Amino acid sequence: MKIRSVLISQPKPETEKSPYYDVAKTHKVSLEFKPFIQVVGVTAAELRKQKVDFTEYACVIMTSKSSVDHYFRLAQEMRFVIPEGIKYFCASETIALYMQKYVVYRKRKIFHGTNGVEELVDYFKKNKNEKFLFPCSDKHSDKITDFLTKSKISFTKASFYKTVATDMLGFSLLDFDMIVFFSPNGVESLTTNYPDFKQGNTHIGTFGEGTALAAESAGLTVQLKAPMPKSPSMAMALDFYLKQVNGKSGK
Repeated sequence: MKIRSVLISQPKPETEKSPYYDVAKTHKVSLEFKPFIQVVGVTAAELRKQKVDFTEYACVIMTSKSSVDHYFRLAQEMRFVIPEGIKYFCASETIALYMQKYVVYRKRKIFHGTNGVEELVDYFKKNKNEKFLFPCSDKHSDKITDFLTKSKISFTKASFYKTVATDMLGFSLLDFDMIVFFSPNGVESLTTNYPDFKQGNTHIGTFGEGTALAAESAGLTVQLKAPMPKSPSMAMALDFYLKQVNGKSGK
């Protein structure tokens, strides 16, 4: 069965130049963007219960835009003036550049990897006598904490935001030939909102090993697993998959 409609379980791209639109045009498929999860920030009171004192940390680990947003939000709410000397360790250049929303980039000590903070191991070790703060979601993998523990880095993990399922009431999945997931939390949202969901002929795409495992654990058959060697992004992987299923022109 050819794919004519794809549900992307993420917010709609902010720019019309998104590669997803090129994929839709090339393969003559309709794309709909609908996030299956949403991020809700914790309150200052909730953070205090985790015994987080901003003044104790000279280094901060940023693994997502959400961690950046909620770190600066809570610092402001708790009336903590962030010193210019704080060092930021970002999982990617995209996250590092996003910090310009809050700081003057050239005046800050910002380090970034290309595919995870694990690539910054040398920088971590140079600052091994400092205390690190790891703002994260209430639901996250242990990959980073395991890495920090193994590297003998002194750190505090704290939930600065929560990942919750979006209320999908009234939203039907029957109109889509394919659904694409980007996190285990997205898969969990599917099972929460649609406990009677039957995959049938629906194609399933996942991004990341953890997402694929979550989908398979939920009883889904995953036809597209990204990233792939020549398709590092989901848009590229989707383009490749549609060529296989629909043909090069989508006709």
